[in-house]
Amino acid sequence: MKYFIGADLGTSSLKLILTDSEGKIINSVTKDYSVSYPKSGWSEQNAEDWWTAFKLGLPELIKDINGEDIAGIGVAGQMHGLVILDESDNVIRPVILWNDGRTWRETEYLNTVIGKDALSENTANIAFAGFTAPKILWVKENEPENFEKISKIMLPKDYLNYLLTGVHACDYSDASGMLLLDVKNKCWSEKMLEICSVKMEQMPRLFESYDVIGTVLPEIASELGISSKAIVVAGAGDNAAAAVGTATTGEGKCNISLGTSGTIFVSSEKFGVDKFNALHSFAHADGGFHLMGCILSAASCHKWLCDKVLCEKDYGLLEGEIDTALLGKNELFFLPYLMGERSPINDTDATGMFIGLRPDTSRSQMLLAVLEGVSFAIRDNIEIAKSLRIDIKASCLCGGGARSKLWRKILANVLNIQLNIPVAEEGPGYGTAILSMVGAGEYASVSEAAEELVGIKEKVLPEESLVALYEERYQKFRLIYPTVKELYKNLK
Repeated sequence: MKYFIGADLGTSSLKLILTDSEGKIINSVTKDYSVSYPKSGWSEQNAEDWWTAFKLGLPELIKDINGEDIAGIGVAGQMHGLVILDESDNVIRPVILWNDGRTWRETEYLNTVIGKDALSENTANIAFAGFTAPKILWVKENEPENFEKISKIMLPKDYLNYLLTGVHACDYSDASGMLLLDVKNKCWSEKMLEICSVKMEQMPRLFESYDVIGTVLPEIASELGISSKAIVVAGAGDNAAAAVGTATTGEGKCNISLGTSGTIFVSSEKFGVDKFNALHSFAHADGGFHLMGCILSAASCHKWLCDKVLCEKDYGLLEGEIDTALLGKNELFFLPYLMGERSPINDTDATGMFIGLRPDTSRSQMLLAVLEGVSFAIRDNIEIAKSLRIDIKASCLCGGGARSKLWRKILANVLNIQLNIPVAEEGPGYGTAILSMVGAGEYASVSEAAEELVGIKEKVLPEESLVALYEERYQKFRLIYPTVKELYKNLK
C-alpha cells in the first residue's frame, strides 16, 4: 500500500494528514506554534518552529504504518510570508507574515510612484501590504544589514520543502502572491525584481504545484523514519491547495474558506484580470488560473472575541446561546478589520469596530455580529465577482469556521447561494496530498484526482425569508466603512 502526506503550514499550527492512494484519510496530527506581535500591526514567526512542528508531528502521523511506504509529500502554506536565507541557507530574521501591516509606506510607493497600471501589467496585481515585495522593500529600508545578507528569498512552505529536499523551489500559485511573478507568463518579472533590488539568482526555481522537485534527503528520511525515495512536490499556497481539496478546479468553480483569513476563490482555465484589481489574479495549483478575494480576519475574529474578550473557550456553548430568531435582526454590526483589510478595500488603517452597542447588548449578540460581519465582508468580494459577470450559484466551504453549523447557515443566506461541505475537512492538507498523488503518477491530472477523491457530505441551502432580512442588513453594513474611512486615518 502506498501512502501520501499532506501538510498545511498555517499561521497558528502545522496540520499533517496521512492518506492512502484512494484518498482515505488514515490519520491526522496538529502541532501548534506561536505568532509574535512586536509592534502594533506587526506579525512575525520563527521559521524554525515550523520545522520543529513537522519533525514532532510526523512520527505520530505514521506510527501505525511502515514509513517506507510513504510515496509522496505535499506542503501547502500560508502565503506571502518573507523567508530570507543567507549564503549558508540560515534564516536571517523572523518571518514577516501575510497579515503584517508595517509595509503601508512601501505599498503606497508601489501603487502610486511605480503605479497600479505598471504593477498590473507586470504582475497582474497591485500592491497590498501583505504581499512579499513590499516586505522586501521594508527590509531594504529599515534593516539594510539584513538585506545585504540575502542569498535566497522564499515563502513559508518552500522553506519546509528545502529542508526536506535541499532544493530551493516555489510553485506558481504561491509565487503569484509575491508581486514578483509575471502571472500570465508564469515567470519571475525582471522589472519587479529590479524595482525591489533583487537578483534573479536570489529567487527559487519555479514549478507547477504537482511537479516533483526532488526526493527526501537520506539523512532527513532516516531521522523522520520514512523512505528516501518519497517524492516531494512543489505544493501550493494554502488557498489554491484548499481549492484542490474541495475539487474547485477547472473552469468557473468557487470555494470559500473561513480560516484565520477568509477567501473566495474562483477557478479558471484561462488567465484573466479584475480591471479594478480588487480581486487577485493568481495561478492555480491545477495548472490553470484563479481570481481570489481575501479578507485578513475571519475565524480569527471569532477566536479573538471568544478568547480575549469573553474569556470563554467553549465555542459551542457560546454559539448555543444565540437565539436563531435573531438571525437577520441583530441591531449590532461588526467590521472585521482586526489586521487592517485587503480585499476589496485595501486599507491598512482600517480596524475592527462594533457599531450599535447598547446597555442591554448581550455577548450572544456580539458573537452573532462577528459571524455576520465576516459573512458581509465575504459578500463584499462576491459583489466584485458579480461585477465581472461571474455568476456564483454555489460554492464549496472549508476552513475551521466551516465547522460551525450556525455560521454556515448565516453565510448561505448572506450570499444567497448553496454551500457544499466536503467530506474531508482538512482543505489545504488534503489538497496537497492529492497533488503528491499526481506527482507520484497515481492520477493523470489534478482535476481528475480531485473529481474522483473529493466527496460532499452536506449541502446548505439559503432560506427565502432569511435572504431578504440579510439583504437589508448587508445594504446597511456596506455604508459603514465609507463613512468611517477618513476617521481611521485621523486616529493613526
